[in-house]
Amino acid sequence: MDSNSMAKNTKLHVVMFPWLAFGHILPYFELSKFIAEKGHKISFVSTPRNIDRLPKIPPHLVSSITLVKIPFPKVEQLPESAEATMDIKHEDEPYLKKAFDGMETGLTRFLENSAPDWILYDFAPHWLPPVAARFGISRAFFFNINAWFLAFFGSTETIINGSDERNKAEDFMIPPKWVRFETKVAYRRYEANRIIRSAHRKDSGFSDCYRTGKVIDGSEVIFIRHCNEFEPDWLKLLEELHHKQVIPLGLMPPQVKEEDDNESWVSIKTWLDNQNKGTVVYVALGSEVTLSQDQLHELALGLELSGIPFFWTLRKTSGSGESYSVDLPDGFEERVKGRGIVWKSWAPQLQILSHDSVGSFLTHCGWSSIIEGMSSGHPLIALPFLVDQGLNARVIVDKQFGIEITRNEGDGSYTRNSVSDSMKLVMVQNEGKKFRDKAKEMNNVYVGRQRSKERRIVECPAQVCITPHPNLPGWRTRGKAATPQD
Repeated sequence: MDSNSMAKNTKLHVVMFPWLAFGHILPYFELSKFIAEKGHKISFVSTPRNIDRLPKIPPHLVSSITLVKIPFPKVEQLPESAEATMDIKHEDEPYLKKAFDGMETGLTRFLENSAPDWILYDFAPHWLPPVAARFGISRAFFFNINAWFLAFFGSTETIINGSDERNKAEDFMIPPKWVRFETKVAYRRYEANRIIRSAHRKDSGFSDCYRTGKVIDGSEVIFIRHCNEFEPDWLKLLEELHHKQVIPLGLMPPQVKEEDDNESWVSIKTWLDNQNKGTVVYVALGSEVTLSQDQLHELALGLELSGIPFFWTLRKTSGSGESYSVDLPDGFEERVKGRGIVWKSWAPQLQILSHDSVGSFLTHCGWSSIIEGMSSGHPLIALPFLVDQGLNARVIVDKQFGIEITRNEGDGSYTRNSVSDSMKLVMVQNEGKKFRDKAKEMNNVYVGRQRSKERRIVECPAQVCITPHPNLPGWRTRGKAATPQD
């Protein structure tokens, strides 16, 4: 049987269950659409409010993707409407995980009643693999970040048992001993201190390390948002560490959609259209980074000092609290008027990055944002804050398609001068040409090829590819192998 005829005969029911952060939810949603494109049934499971915040399902896929709302338990420490990381302060995440664990009963009932073939889940539901196995459901961990971040924390046994011998900041400031190839991937001191404080926190009842280890241990395969062309050694290392087959699904670069009817985009585009080609720095630090007042002011004054046009998406996060306000330096917006704009509501990032006037991207280095920046061929100016972002920034610098803003090694502080100097280097100075050229090359080599292979790579989870992935194990339909024959 060839892959096309198999595709017609084998239709799977796949459940998707991401962690409650939109940096996780949206890649799961995109993967759902890729799989549904081949005629498979998707049940996308999350909390009621998160389901309501999803983008619209494309009309031709409405019959293939079912949005499933599982009630979200109340936890005293969480605000009434908090159902995602963007709704809370970073330090309150353990309580969100505690509430997430309370979804077990509702999800178990759904799985028992719907009898899916496969379930793809995130790092947090340590309790889910045994539940799915009990019902004969095949299980995959879909890790929507990159391979080096997962590999940095060691083997399955190490992260489950908490037996990592590294306990000092210095231990995390060099590559782990199990990495036997040359790499610059390591934390700065201020990042390492944060990792030590948070990695084994058990406020939710279980540490993130334990959760991830149990999820991996109970999975049959690991899917990852990575590709063989980009840092392939880390993929091999993951298989050695976890004794599981690791299947890179590709970078999953997003497609730019027209936003002509969107009022926000019309206003933004009008401003961008009045800027010269390749002169604007787009500044966005994601939906979960809450800057201190000092950090906010130094960034703003650095943008001003640079003299370079900028578009800054600056939103107060839902969980930042009533006491937090976005207070810019006195007179800042008046002084930069015409040259810079501070946009204080939602902005269509992909459309902005793809506009001809944009020349670089000042980013927090979330994996999705890095891929979007690469998709647009822009050099990146890295200002990382959370979890994986520091490691991602090291790769950006090592591959020379961006630079990292200089910071104090001890506390992570940065100055207006370091912001300004970084922007000028990347955008206007002769030394920055290598970063600008490398960013275009990265777009052609990695993202361009990924798009051309998108149907082969990202649809592989259903093993109904036009060209079957040579490494993918046969997807089972309720215990039956569904592997195409030559």
